[in-house]
Amino acid sequence: MRLNIEQPNDSPLNVLRRSGYAFLRKDDRTGELSFVKRVSNGDYPRFHVYAKQDEKGNVQISLHLDQKKASYEGVTAHSGEYESSENKWLAQEAETIKKEFGQS
Repeated sequence: MRLNIEQPNDSPLNVLRRSGYAFLRKDDRTGELSFVKRVSNGDYPRFHVYAKQDEKGNVQISLHLDQKKASYEGVTAHSGEYESSENKWLAQEAETIKKEFGQS
C-alpha cells in the first residue's frame, strides 16, 4: 500500500517513531528509511514501512504486513500483504499513519 504525504509537519523518522515504529536502517543507495511495528508479542506478524522524503519535502510511504520471516536462508522474500483488500489491518494502519502526519 502506498501513501503520499504532502508537506508533513515533521520528519518521517519522528512521526513514525511516535506511531510505534522502530527504525531498522537507511538504504544509502536509495535514501529509503525502513521501519517495523510489531502487531503481537512475537516478531511476526509486523507492519513494515519504507519511507522516502523528496526534494520538496513530501514523503512517499510503502506499507505492508510481514506475516512471517523469510523461509530460506539468503532469501529476503516473505509472506507479505501489500493491499488493504488483502487485509483490513493495512487500511487501519494507513489511516493511523496519515493522522500522525497531520493528513486525513
